[in-house]
Amino acid sequence: MDPDFLNVFTQPAALNQFLAENVIAQGEKKKFIKPTSSNNPKLEELKLLLIDWINTTLKEEHIVVKSLEEDLYDGLVLHHLLENLGSLKLDVDKIALTEKKQRQKLSVILEAVAKRLQLEESQLKWSVESILTKDLLSTLHLLVAIAKHFQPNLAMPPNVQVETITIENTSRGLKTASGVEYITENKENLEAQSKDDAFDELFSRAPDKLDAVKKVFLQFVNQHVGKLGLNVKDIESQFADGVILLLLIGQLEGYFLNLRDFFLTPASTMEMLHNVNLALDLLTDGGLLNFSVNSE
Repeated sequence: MDPDFLNVFTQPAALNQFLAENVIAQGEKKKFIKPTSSNNPKLEELKLLLIDWINTTLKEEHIVVKSLEEDLYDGLVLHHLLENLGSLKLDVDKIALTEKKQRQKLSVILEAVAKRLQLEESQLKWSVESILTKDLLSTLHLLVAIAKHFQPNLAMPPNVQVETITIENTSRGLKTASGVEYITENKENLEAQSKDDAFDELFSRAPDKLDAVKKVFLQFVNQHVGKLGLNVKDIESQFADGVILLLLIGQLEGYFLNLRDFFLTPASTMEMLHNVNLALDLLTDGGLLNFSVNSE
C-alpha cells in the first residue's frame, strides 16, 4: 500500500473505517476530500451556507436538509430544487425508493443540469455514481454550480479549497495521489484572468493605445537592464533571442545567471530557443507563469 495513503490517517482505526465506507473496486479510481480537510472552517462555512440556501428555497415545500451527504444522494431534494429555481419539469418520480430508481432519477436530473448550465461532459466534476455514493466533493461542486447559475448573487465564501486524495485500486495495491482542489472561485486567479482579458481587449480593439503600452513596458525594461549597460528600443526584435528576457529576470529576481547556462550571443535558432526555454522555466519555477507559452 502506498505510504502516502497511510499518512493521511493518524490512527489505523480511521483507515479501516475509511476503506470500509469507500469501497474501491479493482481498476477503479476515486477522489476524496482528505480527513485532514474535514474541519476546514471555510469548508464548514460553505456547507452551512448551501444547507441554509436549500432550506430557504424549499421552505414552502416543507423540505429540511441537515446533511449534504445524507440528504441529496437519492435525487429528491435536487429534483425539488431544480423545479423551484429553474422551473424545470423533470420526467421522473418524486420519490425513488430503490437504488435502481435513484440512479435513473439522478441520471435525468444531472443531464438536465448539464444541459441548462451548458456544460460538456469533460467539464463535469460530478457523476451519477459519485452523488449516489454520497461523495461530498462531487456534491459540493454540483451545488455550487447550480447556485452560481440560478442565484449568482448568493454570497458564497471565495477561495474554498480542500486537500484531496485520489485512490486507484491497481493489481499491485492502492495507488494514491494528493492534491488541492478549489470548490469556490479562486479570486486571485480571477483577477489575473481579468488582467489578461484587459490586455487581449487592448491588443484587439485599441491599437492606437498599444503604442503607449509598449512605451511603458520599454521604460520598465530599461529601468532594470539599464543597470547592465543595455538599452532596449524594440520589444519584438530584441526579446526574440531570449537574452534580454533572461537578464531582466535575473535583475528582477536578484540573482546572477551563469554565462555557461545560456548563449549571450546566440548564433542559431536552436541557441535562441535554448535561451527562451530557460527563461520560461525560470518563470515557471518562480510561480510567475501558470499557463503554457510556445517558446518558438
